Amino acid sequence: MEGLSPALEKKLAAAVDNMPAFPKSVQKILELTRDVACSPKDLVQVIDKDPVVTVKVLRVVNSAYFGLADPITSIDRAVVFMGFNMIKNLALGIAALGMLPTDARSGFDGQRYLMHSLTTAGFSRYLAKSLRLGDVNDCFIVGLLHDFGKVVMAQFMPAEFQQALTLSHEKEIPLHRALQEVVGVDHAVAGAMLAQKWRFADELVQTIEFQHQPELADTNMMACVWAANQISKKLDFDFGGYLLVEELPPTVSARLRGTLDSVMDALGDLDELAHEARMFIKA
Repeated sequence: MEGLSPALEKKLAAAVDNMPAFPKSVQKILELTRDVACSPKDLVQVIDKDPVVTVKVLRVVNSAYFGLADPITSIDRAVVFMGFNMIKNLALGIAALGMLPTDARSGFDGQRYLMHSLTTAGFSRYLAKSLRLGDVNDCFIVGLLHDFGKVVMAQFMPAEFQQALTLSHEKEIPLHRALQEVVGVDHAVAGAMLAQKWRFADELVQTIEFQHQPELADTNMMACVWAANQISKKLDFDFGGYLLVEELPPTVSARLRGTLDSVMDALGDLDELAHEARMFIKA
């Protein structure tokens, strides 16, 4: 928030405050899964009390992606089949992706946003797991929500967001720089404010806030999310504005021990993760 005029800070704070909180069930799921003593039974009891989350979780687990011969009809079986952490990520995704803007004036492309967010989340989790660089599920969450500040701006500043999209293409600059020029602040600040409102851990908030200045939050999580974001764009899962794939900055390259291309080569075939994202959206 440093450097913002009082008027802009007030406008941004109002936009963030107007974003809905996560459903209580999802907040409880996030709390439970941070507790090492939490059992699958505890998770089932929370989800069972929220019919919307229950229906959507069962819809995904019974989707074509998993190809089950017999449908799963209860959350306890879904937790056993999908696993504790996947259910948590799924519930979070359902909640976050249900908040996308509906105002056509902003030019916000919901489908492209979903694909970019989900592929970035999946690649981030995959990097963390493959390279043993921290909590894979926190990396998934930050990857999923790294661009959520754009949702805030498109929802409550639709004209400015549309203007930034146009400027991004005209000047061939990334959308976050165009937002900085048009609004006076980019989506990373809005996203970090929202993550604080949702009471996310400090490292998650800082990863979102400094995603365009990774040297200011030199962590394994930042390295995974930053690289995953570029991988997603390089595979043409970009969202809005002029597409610019950046090379890994020194801090990220040092943690991942390579260039963007060498990191991608080490990960192997990424088509399955992209397919998973498509099936999530379809379900």
